Amino acid sequence: MNRTLATLLLLLLGTVTVAQQAQCWVAVDGSDANAGTKEKPLASLQMALRKVRELRRLADPSIAGGAHIYLRNGLYLLNEPVFIRPEDSGTLANPTIIESAPDERPVLSGGVPVAGWQKLKGTVPGLPNEAIGNVWVADAPMAGGRLLTFRQLWVNGQKATRAKDTPYPLMNRILSWNRAEQTCWIPAPKAGDLSKAAGLEMLIHQWWAIANLRVKHIDIRGDSAKLSFHQPESRIQSEHPWPAPWLSKETGNSAFYLANAIQFLNEPGEWFLDTKAQKLYYIPRPGENLATSTVIAPSLETLVQITGTPDHPVSNVQFRGIAFQHTGWVRPSQQGHVPHQVGLYMLDAYKLKTPGTPDKKTLENQAWVGRPAAAVEVSFANHTGFSNCRFTHLASTGLDYHRGVQDNQIQGNVFSDIGGTGIQAGVFSDEATEIHLPYNPTDERDVCSNLTIRNNLITNVTNEDWGCVGIGAGYVRGIAIEHNDISNVSYSGISMGWGWTPTVNVMRNNRVVANRIHHFAKHLYDAAAIYTLSAQPGSIIAGNVIDSVYNAPYAHLPAHWFYLYTDEGSSFFTVRDNWTPSEKYLQNANGPNNVWANNGPQVADSLKAKAGLEPSYGHLLGDKTAPDPAWRINKENPVIVELVAKPGHPLDLQQMKAVLAKSKVSEASLYQWDNHYVIFDKVQDVFVLSERLKTAFPTAQVKTYYDLFFEFNRSRCSTGPVTGEWNHTILTANLVADPARQHEYLAHHATQFEKWPELSNGFCNADFQQLLLYRNGRQLMLVISIPKGESLDKLNPKTTENNPRVDEWNALMKKYQEGIPGTKPGETWVNLKPVN
Repeated sequence: MNRTLATLLLLLLGTVTVAQQAQCWVAVDGSDANAGTKEKPLASLQMALRKVRELRRLADPSIAGGAHIYLRNGLYLLNEPVFIRPEDSGTLANPTIIESAPDERPVLSGGVPVAGWQKLKGTVPGLPNEAIGNVWVADAPMAGGRLLTFRQLWVNGQKATRAKDTPYPLMNRILSWNRAEQTCWIPAPKAGDLSKAAGLEMLIHQWWAIANLRVKHIDIRGDSAKLSFHQPESRIQSEHPWPAPWLSKETGNSAFYLANAIQFLNEPGEWFLDTKAQKLYYIPRPGENLATSTVIAPSLETLVQITGTPDHPVSNVQFRGIAFQHTGWVRPSQQGHVPHQVGLYMLDAYKLKTPGTPDKKTLENQAWVGRPAAAVEVSFANHTGFSNCRFTHLASTGLDYHRGVQDNQIQGNVFSDIGGTGIQAGVFSDEATEIHLPYNPTDERDVCSNLTIRNNLITNVTNEDWGCVGIGAGYVRGIAIEHNDISNVSYSGISMGWGWTPTVNVMRNNRVVANRIHHFAKHLYDAAAIYTLSAQPGSIIAGNVIDSVYNAPYAHLPAHWFYLYTDEGSSFFTVRDNWTPSEKYLQNANGPNNVWANNGPQVADSLKAKAGLEPSYGHLLGDKTAPDPAWRINKENPVIVELVAKPGHPLDLQQMKAVLAKSKVSEASLYQWDNHYVIFDKVQDVFVLSERLKTAFPTAQVKTYYDLFFEFNRSRCSTGPVTGEWNHTILTANLVADPARQHEYLAHHATQFEKWPELSNGFCNADFQQLLLYRNGRQLMLVISIPKGESLDKLNPKTTENNPRVDEWNALMKKYQEGIPGTKPGETWVNLKPVN
């Protein structure tokens, strides 16, 4: 062999060797001392990135076509976040691609396995008697030589429940809140002595957010208990007015539960970490064997950080087919958690004694917020993306494209079992910036722009911080949120915008198009499938399909949910061609130049069919979580608002009609008996209507009837059609004052269809179209709907034809009912007549 040929062979062999290094392989059983080939893989993604980084630093010709880092199957337990730097950047022609090996599904995990489980022998102080014999115990996990503190636990891939005082889905109600003292009264806990329960917490439900409050002291006084809380959350919780604890005789006070005490450990699937004894306790669910189960506690809050600078952004790095799992978030355990909105927690917040700021003359509060941790965080990066990835079993945000991010893409991923928001994007407010100030950075490189979020399945997110959302976008420009399927969220599906201001700012040209959003507002109201804030010129909301709003059992205002909701300052939006079951929308304090067109149930099927995941991503629907069987879906029933005028002071009907017109409520919905005026209709926002009525008639009592506890309709009839137009008869009476009889009355109605089927037969025979029975305190409102043109006096006798059980029922009901104040002796039900 001549020297020239030998040299050529060496060059060719060298090229092959380097090319193999450009395709870096990683396996859980590899070694970081290996070469990173398929046969001799590395053990960590960090080392693979280092090798690729060196190839780029040395301008190695083998990397000219791009660098592929392949992760083999397995659980990669990280002890620190993977940090992707500007030096890891590729180019459009030469990207860095981090992906799963073909047909494999690697998992980057921030968790620590918990092993050594044994059945608890005997008992421990505070353990409920009913738990004895059912509890398993293990040594608490360690990380870095220190006890690991955590708020989540996964057993065989299913999230367990931190021990709490009420079984799902039940909660209790607070009795009162004292802002000056920063204390709360609750019913005395049934779990016994909690005075030494270190780490005791309260989760309180308030309007559109929850708060996690660390209990400092609990003082039992008879059947009640007084709670005080640690700082800083105690001050923020009591000083800030939005959101705040809800106190209402009509809809009930704020719901709450207590958590994180061994005294609450009594349900299968619950766990408790005893930090003092360094033991972890768990009650297995049916079918779980702790001796063979995989139990994982989270150690890291962030798995991957992609972070550049304005001058040196990270670019052209892609993740494909990677799963991200097992993150924690411990800030609520250390400083409490009092969110303002969409999970952003308040660092400082208070009500202004003198309202008004330069941007908003009526503003009566100020707040500064922080941003929760995310499993994957991206800042100052462009042309990066995530596709075919899975974000599951995460404590806080899933994926966060924060600031300085341009031309990135999130496509074809699954987001499921996430405690907070699925996908978050853009600056909301810096920690040093008051939240109502418009965002207009002098350096445009700071802006989140041209982010595409497309064809992602987002399901069962917000399952710990209920005030988070499926997709949350702050001050964004040119964002495209398209063809996503969002379901099983506790609050809103998509929230876009920040600032509560009509002042033109950095936001513009945003698109929310062709998404399918359903089974939302599971826990919190003042919610919508799509919610916006502030001025966003050139932005469009179109072609979305929205349905199935959960009937949240502890909502502050049971009717205060919407399909579309443009909130304060929303301006320059085009909202068109969105399919919703009705036009239950809210446009609250909007700015100028919004255009609404062709939204509602009339939207063409051809447009409706295009929403949601596109066909090539339909396989993701196999990961959609099923609707929660413990929750009903909201039926958009009419509501009743009653005004009780002072005797001898009738209301001004012209003024009443003006209020109805402003609230888009028909004049025909108004009924009257004596000094009682009733509005019965489907109302877009009953809270706004009630507030307008209180302002217009300050001396009248305004009552809203949210509690629809009985409904009959023609679906229970074997014959007879539903007629098109109805007349309504509205009657009112009181329940007797005896609580025991009130309970019997409600129980009779709850079982009427099963135990008294003859009543439905009578209603059907009389051609009744619908019966609705509402309650507010002791007062009842009965609405009987019959075909238009018919007479109730004519139809009502048909209920008892050959049907003596109806007479028996009517006789039984008399012992539970009495007339309202102002009725004659012996008079029970009074008829409110239409106001002409």
